[in-house]
Amino acid sequence: MQNFIEQLRNRLAEPLPGRSAQYKMASIRRLEELGFNPVPPPDAKVACVINLLHRRENGRWHTVLIQRTDNPRDRHSGQVSFPGGRYEESDGALVNVALREAHEEVGVSPLEVEVLGRLTELYIPVSNFVVHPFVGILLGKPDFRPQPGEVESILTPELGIFSRAENKKTTDLTVGNGVTIKSVPYFDVDGRIVWGATAMILSEFLEVMGDTHR
Repeated sequence: MQNFIEQLRNRLAEPLPGRSAQYKMASIRRLEELGFNPVPPPDAKVACVINLLHRRENGRWHTVLIQRTDNPRDRHSGQVSFPGGRYEESDGALVNVALREAHEEVGVSPLEVEVLGRLTELYIPVSNFVVHPFVGILLGKPDFRPQPGEVESILTPELGIFSRAENKKTTDLTVGNGVTIKSVPYFDVDGRIVWGATAMILSEFLEVMGDTHR
């Protein structure tokens, strides 16, 4: 366990794969949007998420994803994502956003998390957010509790499923505004579609992680 943690910490401290790795799981539409908006505008909002890793009884490493509840005011309503949310002035450091949101959304105290590092920030044109992803290790036994009204369910997929070719697929998706996005790459997580920024963050993380989890 400690060997995995130290290797991952060291890799996160090295130069990251960055956008080239993220774009492997981006739709053509997203690539076109980012082509027109390579640099976030000055009014872009800030959000942070955390890829929360934990080892289960089977000896394998898992992450934590949430299925968001349906909310007509949320552009990402019903989607699967990492725990995370918008920066607030009271947060101070960006990492505190990720830890606060993990506490609120899945019931994990900041005292139970060891942050190993961060991945490359990602701009989301549709919601005008710059997302800062962090990677952390859950200390102790998981005891997840979904946030009422915000989190429909908590998913804890094994990391290995994201590396298997049969779980990387494409589909056409109709989003909240009724627009259909063609040929969207996604990870199939027990029949759920993990796409967009979450899939792009996972894509970079997989390259950083390499075979350290095996």
